[in-house]
Amino acid sequence: MKNAPDADFLIFDLGNVIIDIDYRRAIKRICQEIPVDLHDKVDGFYLTDFHKDYEVGRIQSDRFRDEVRSYFQQDWNDSKVDELWNDLLLKIPSERLELISKLREKFQVGVLSNTNSIHINAVNRILKEDHGLENFDPIFDWVFLSHEMGLAKPFPEIYEKMLVDLGTSGDRVIFFDDLIANVEGAKAVGIQAVHVTGPEVIFDYFKNV
Repeated sequence: MKNAPDADFLIFDLGNVIIDIDYRRAIKRICQEIPVDLHDKVDGFYLTDFHKDYEVGRIQSDRFRDEVRSYFQQDWNDSKVDELWNDLLLKIPSERLELISKLREKFQVGVLSNTNSIHINAVNRILKEDHGLENFDPIFDWVFLSHEMGLAKPFPEIYEKMLVDLGTSGDRVIFFDDLIANVEGAKAVGIQAVHVTGPEVIFDYFKNV
């Protein structure tokens, strides 16, 4: 990054941008808990309608857990479902939070994430245990979560709603996401967007800020 970004708002995805996640670890863990003849269901789990519904708040956590039990044909209790569901969540490196804090001196900073209640509760526990924070409110000026908005990336409506709430236009926003579809979705409504392909990307982007 040769010069300071020309923007007023910096918006970050959560997964693999702020918090490390590992879908393969979660899939492996689920496979350990179900019969081999059901393993072919695991890859399709994240594509199910009930998962999509949960992500935009159309169903609540109790219904989601029931759907998970039915899908995998298991009688897991609620805590077990949550444990397996949250197994993809890893750590929030302190240097990322330090970067956000530094950037907040010059920009308004925010989160835009496809997520859900169970995951956010777990993320908040990680924040509390590792960083002494109750949630993201002390770190970010804006927190946009799909299940609270009733909208999800990469569809244009979620970016448009974010811009309305920010009270700005897309050219004044830089958005960082690890999924190219979400990057392209943001670009389609005029937002400057950066594909985060590894943990060094955001640090390299802001190294001269």
